[in-house]
Amino acid sequence: MKKWLIFFFTIITIQLVFLFIPGKNIFLPSPLDVFSAFIFQLRQGGVLLDIVMSLKRVTIGFVLAAISAVPLAILCGYSRRLSDFIKPFIELLRPIPPIAWIPIAILLFGLGDKSSYFIVFLGAFFPIFTNAYFGAVSLPVVYKNVAKSFEISNVIFITKILFYFSLPYIFTGLKIGIGMAWMSLIAAELIGAQSGLGYFIQLNRLLLRIDNVVLGMVLIGVIGFILTRLLTVLEKFSMPWLPKGK
Repeated sequence: MKKWLIFFFTIITIQLVFLFIPGKNIFLPSPLDVFSAFIFQLRQGGVLLDIVMSLKRVTIGFVLAAISAVPLAILCGYSRRLSDFIKPFIELLRPIPPIAWIPIAILLFGLGDKSSYFIVFLGAFFPIFTNAYFGAVSLPVVYKNVAKSFEISNVIFITKILFYFSLPYIFTGLKIGIGMAWMSLIAAELIGAQSGLGYFIQLNRLLLRIDNVVLGMVLIGVIGFILTRLLTVLEKFSMPWLPKGK
């Protein structure tokens, strides 16, 4: 509650600065201007469609990245041979920023949703893989020895022991990955899309509607925060054994 009070107090202070200090609102809109733009856009309905399109793209790309990265990371953590084969490719591609792939994505998939899915996938895949892999290789040796002693099959060991041990690391990767996916999507929409919040910002930049540009930025921040919080809730639901403070 205290954090929200500080937040609203900060917004009110910024608004007062725009109202009472001359020259402060020449280039940037005040919080009240941004709120007015938000109400107008809600009535028009266009920004809602852009939000829906961005959420659809980030959801599909992120889910594809998660269902690819997590099993691959767990298997690499289990098998040294597979890790030695896969890891060099991961380490080669991981430093390349997703935005650098945008021209390739447009050439491969054209202007549309498929190129956005591809960029979101790349933005989310590597953080998820890296954290899940680190969790898998962090499994204490005693777990492996006990599994061998009780003759536990490889499938049971991977799905019931290695996966659950890595689950906190996986959710860390998911929360980092959703942030990277969201930022990558906005960058892709700024360049190669005809809808979405990135396109909304780019269009209003060309129209010199700075209030709508700032509105788009605020919406991006709010939605990114909500997406992370949803994963935090899912994390607590998936791991009820963790302390409540985690």
